[in-house]
Amino acid sequence: MASQGPSFGMSAEVKRKLDGKRNPEQEQKVREFIEFHLGEPFPSDNYQESLKNGILLCRLLKKFHPGFTAKIDKGKMPFNQRCNVENFCEGLKTFGLQEMELFQVNDLFEGKNLAQVTACIVAFARHAQKQPGYDGPILAPKQSEGNVREFSDEQLKAGQYTIGLQMGTNKCASQAGQNFGLGRQVTDKQEHGKDF
Repeated sequence: MASQGPSFGMSAEVKRKLDGKRNPEQEQKVREFIEFHLGEPFPSDNYQESLKNGILLCRLLKKFHPGFTAKIDKGKMPFNQRCNVENFCEGLKTFGLQEMELFQVNDLFEGKNLAQVTACIVAFARHAQKQPGYDGPILAPKQSEGNVREFSDEQLKAGQYTIGLQMGTNKCASQAGQNFGLGRQVTDKQEHGKDF
């Protein structure tokens, strides 16, 4: 983690909340997923430190995404490591992940939100499972596919005259006999001479 002092007040509360979202079991599954596909053990027991330089992540993406051609920088300087992580996140976009499934570089590099990093890798695994011949560990439910339905013209025309259940019913609907309160009482007589 970068050299940061202790958090106080609102910052400490946010950090505690984000750390509470971490799931050690899910992180272990991510480790096993990476180890299986790269064919080598995880570099260390520290989850963040092992992924921080971005080298493992980029190698993993190259295995599944032939269009990912970014050069993996093996330099030890923070700039090089951050560049790898950023290239990984950009490559995930072209692999098919949505912007909301990604993480920010600081989430990993500075350990700000490791739960989001794990969620991103799980989303990547879900997309990787769709590839033909995938034989690795399953991290997440299978990515949903389109469910295209074909209707005939006759079915479409019949549906135009059907009222959906959420709209209620129109059977036996009539305004006859409806009375909401008393009607207005209007009279022609005027009474004079009375004092109020």
